[in-house]
Amino acid sequence: MTPFLAEIIGTAILVLLGDGVVANVVLNKTKGNDGGWIVITFGWGLAVFAAVFIVGPISGAHLNPAVTLGLALAGGFSWDLVPGYIAAQMIGAFLGAFLVWLHYYPHFAVTKDKADKLAVFCTAPAIRTSWWNLVSEFLGTFVLVFGVLHISSPDVGLGALDALPVGLLVLVIGLGLGGSTGYAINPARDLGPRIAHALLPIAGKGDSDWSYAWIPVLGPILGGLAAAGVYGLLV
Repeated sequence: MTPFLAEIIGTAILVLLGDGVVANVVLNKTKGNDGGWIVITFGWGLAVFAAVFIVGPISGAHLNPAVTLGLALAGGFSWDLVPGYIAAQMIGAFLGAFLVWLHYYPHFAVTKDKADKLAVFCTAPAIRTSWWNLVSEFLGTFVLVFGVLHISSPDVGLGALDALPVGLLVLVIGLGLGGSTGYAINPARDLGPRIAHALLPIAGKGDSDWSYAWIPVLGPILGGLAAAGVYGLLV
């Protein structure tokens, strides 16, 4: 398997399981309906663990353009490979979202709330205020990329076990910082499924909230680059 294909598969698994747990909680007549925020954050943390564990030995399991850019800026990844990795992550995120829609197809039909249907695919703020929403995404991604740079450093040397601390890191970001915007902390994870929401024939869907879509893209990119810059000053 090539790293490009691994990033597609890994990001698809990430979104399938992560958006899948959201679907299980918010869509009507599922076994997990109304499971709540704790279920969603634990589900996303375990989704990250599973995806990183599966494809980490092949591609490094970036699964996130902010991570890819941060690693490149920190000198741990070739800039020449960045466009291909980001393209693979976007393809994988779209594919994962498609599979969630396929899996929960009957439940979309019996769910009336358009916002709940959109929430399966992408994030939205609890209080809509662009500047503070951007700050939230910046801070969450800063913590993620700063942590990933430390976890993946040769001095730490966890190897295949990198997946566990990365999953736990995403879990605590969701618990501690996720309540304001839903913690996209990953441009592909938000934008790929948002495009899927726009294109798929989802029963009774509303719009894809494109006026907000730039925040979970720009905020994570800036946060990841800032984390790489700070990390570079400290090591």
